[in-house]
Amino acid sequence: MRFDIVTLFPDCFTSILSSGLLGKALSRQIALVNLVNPRDFTTDKHRKVDDEPYGGGVGMLMKPDPIFAAVESLPILPRKEVILMSPQGQTINQPLLRELASNYDQLVVICGHYEGVDERVLNLVTREVSLGDFILTGGEIPAMALINGVVRLLPGTVGKEESLKVESFEEGLLDFPQYTRPANFRGWKVPDVLLSGNHAEIARWRYQQQIQRTASRRPDLLEKWEEDKKSRELED
Repeated sequence: MRFDIVTLFPDCFTSILSSGLLGKALSRQIALVNLVNPRDFTTDKHRKVDDEPYGGGVGMLMKPDPIFAAVESLPILPRKEVILMSPQGQTINQPLLRELASNYDQLVVICGHYEGVDERVLNLVTREVSLGDFILTGGEIPAMALINGVVRLLPGTVGKEESLKVESFEEGLLDFPQYTRPANFRGWKVPDVLLSGNHAEIARWRYQQQIQRTASRRPDLLEKWEEDKKSRELED
């Protein structure tokens, strides 16, 4: 998969793109990340990418022409999505990440800054995506989250792909509690069932824990999971 990130601050991505599983995936060419600075597509001597909003108001807006030029300079793959990172967009969740990882060959990600982008930039955009209901100084951090979440779902990134199927949100529930050695740490003991070797009992315990944890931490998720479960049962 190819990612084209349109950003005024490409240096922000240096560390995350070279670290951990993401860095390994890129080095193995599971994905390609191309950073494009709209400032390189300005035509004035000051390389100006922002201006005052028409009608007045606080702050500056990113101009449309450098963004259009940056996006139009890119190669076009058959299955392409142009995403604007915006607090007004669709909130990132696991189903969205799965959709992007499965259905697209190229994600062009535009990182806004200042007070946002000129509204006409939306003529380029096929989807607006948000990290959540809060405001950051720019779209770079949300873009990093999007890249990380999508790349880890691509075949070959995670060593044991089966582990992707039992994580929080994959089946509509939060993940179960997990433990490693030592079995007793400062008086906190690993549950006996996990030491029993009885895989059927362990599976039941984990499933019960998922339901309990989701009920206590994310009752909204549990309600949706129960509704989906009823729908599936009626279909069967």
